[in-house]
Amino acid sequence: MSRGASGEVGLLVDLARDVYADDATATDVLQAARARLREPLRLAVAGMVKAGKSTLLNALIGEQIAPTDAGECTRTVTWYRYAKTARVTAHLVGGGEVRLPVRRSAGALVLDLDGRTADDVSRIDVEWPSENLRGTVLIDTPGIASLSERVSARSTRFLTPSDAPSEADAILYLLRHIHASDVSFLEAFHDTAAGAAQTVNAVALLSRADEIGAGRIDSLLSAARIAGRYRADGELRSIALECIPVAGLLAEAARTLRENEFAALRELADLDRSTRDRMLISVDRFTRPTTDCSLSPAQRRALLARFGIFGIRLATALIRGGARTSSELSERLVQQSGLVDVQRFVAEQFRARAGALKARTILDTLERLIRDRPRPGTASVHAGIERIRSSSHDLRELDLLALLRTGGPTVLPEDAVEAERIIGGAGTASLSRLGLGESARPSDVDDRVRSLLGHWRALSESPLSDRRTVETCHVVIRSLEGVAAQRAFDGTSRSDDDGPAVPESDAGAGGRGDGTPADVVLAGGPGKSGR
Repeated sequence: MSRGASGEVGLLVDLARDVYADDATATDVLQAARARLREPLRLAVAGMVKAGKSTLLNALIGEQIAPTDAGECTRTVTWYRYAKTARVTAHLVGGGEVRLPVRRSAGALVLDLDGRTADDVSRIDVEWPSENLRGTVLIDTPGIASLSERVSARSTRFLTPSDAPSEADAILYLLRHIHASDVSFLEAFHDTAAGAAQTVNAVALLSRADEIGAGRIDSLLSAARIAGRYRADGELRSIALECIPVAGLLAEAARTLRENEFAALRELADLDRSTRDRMLISVDRFTRPTTDCSLSPAQRRALLARFGIFGIRLATALIRGGARTSSELSERLVQQSGLVDVQRFVAEQFRARAGALKARTILDTLERLIRDRPRPGTASVHAGIERIRSSSHDLRELDLLALLRTGGPTVLPEDAVEAERIIGGAGTASLSRLGLGESARPSDVDDRVRSLLGHWRALSESPLSDRRTVETCHVVIRSLEGVAAQRAFDGTSRSDDDGPAVPESDAGAGGRGDGTPADVVLAGGPGKSGR
């Protein structure tokens, strides 16, 4: 969202504060809204019990600071935000807060409620000096459909409150299969967080993807196929922007890889193939006492806890393929885990739209406030809400994206697919909107913009187009004009003589370019890295 539009929302909040100056309850709501507008994107991580939420959160941060055990802290809503110094604060039910000790054990942060239970705490705030938290506030939530109704209720109340917009701007929802409870929760979040706009602001993550196919070396490839089927599911498509497979345990271990772990994995990789294959045939076989290597059963169990059997198989294969240092292995494991795809999606779909997502929530908050607490002066606030909603192109893109996902507009199916891409359904970068690759020549980009503008302008002017189709065309045309204007502002309209925007890969035609052994099937298929 443009700074001007965000500024308009802020001024509207200030106007409402003047109107409700003598109402303490409304003032608290409006102060929170003003603060929210200044904050980074709030991204919640949710899912059923044991879906791997905290593990993925650790992978996103790049440190082991979210508890993954079954302690009291995993039963509370925990916020992770950037700060220059580490600090942990428990906000108590009924008011008040308590500073908690910052203590680490075996490299991991230990959250200790100091004798309190999760029922005593409304939320925990963890402030942490991690660069990965600068642009995003991450929120870990208790498991949905927990055996404890109180635990599940905490997530439900936080993410889908009945009397206010959700405190999360967007959500990463982890699922292992599509259960009715998963769909019900995502529908509730969609209805609550989206407000009047009904924006789709969730992504489904097929979690623990490395366990699909009994941990075989092609597990992530199988997971990608399953995610593709889920992606095409009409029910999920209307409430989630994407379905991405991710192996959270592998990603966490890769981003926090230790030198002693790399040495242990290298020893396993150096075994002869028959011995290594025999040891890695199952978890039971891997942890048996053996004289084939110097690693004790306890050391091997520790590797299993960190990487899983799939992660060990993949790591040893990558070491044999040329990962000579712990940093090289870490980078390749992260790529294979699916974490890069998740990070890219968050950057392109959520962080790039953070202003619009926050503004939409604040406008919904204002609308609820003037509806529930009417008084003289609120008419001007309501008029401001309507003006911003109708004039902000970012909000109109979000509205249309939701309509396209639910089959709202009456355009042809192929036009609907193209419209979704142009308004940012596959990413808000110009090349993503145009459906072009990174190596596209500037002249090709300009030709593509002109061609698309011609098509959508003709469709908008066609006597056969109804009102909803014309409205769709106007939003799409405005998005294309925005791409053209941005290119002109950046001075990126160049001739073919300038060459491609991004150099071609220097990998040989017959190789992968990453030293991966031929017997390893990567997550993106043979010869590819990533999805």
